Amino acid sequence: MSHSPSHEASSHETHGSFRSYVMGLLASLALTAIAFAAVMTDAVPHAARLPAIVVLCVVQLYVQLVFFLHLGSAKSQRQNTAIFACTTLLIVIVIAGSLWVMHNANINMMPMNMSTQDALNRQ
Repeated sequence: MSHSPSHEASSHETHGSFRSYVMGLLASLALTAIAFAAVMTDAVPHAARLPAIVVLCVVQLYVQLVFFLHLGSAKSQRQNTAIFACTTLLIVIVIAGSLWVMHNANINMMPMNMSTQDALNRQ
């Protein structure tokens, strides 16, 4: 089986170069160091630490999706990005539905300090 030059060029487009992997690694390490410094030093006020960590987490996620998973808007990456978006949506639906069911089950449960006889007498 021989590969045509156009096939090799299109398969190479979906993978990053050594330079992009190194840039992604350095960005990830820098973001991790900044998050560590935000928690371990007094550079960030105590009340702003959690929002700072969340923002750094989202930026870290974006860096890893772009540099390592190669998600983006380029023509060769659209299918991967669409699959990732659908998977993320399904996970959000499952988690939100589970939390909703558990919340409603908790609200509709019999209070712990009420006996079965008291619950039957209430009806």
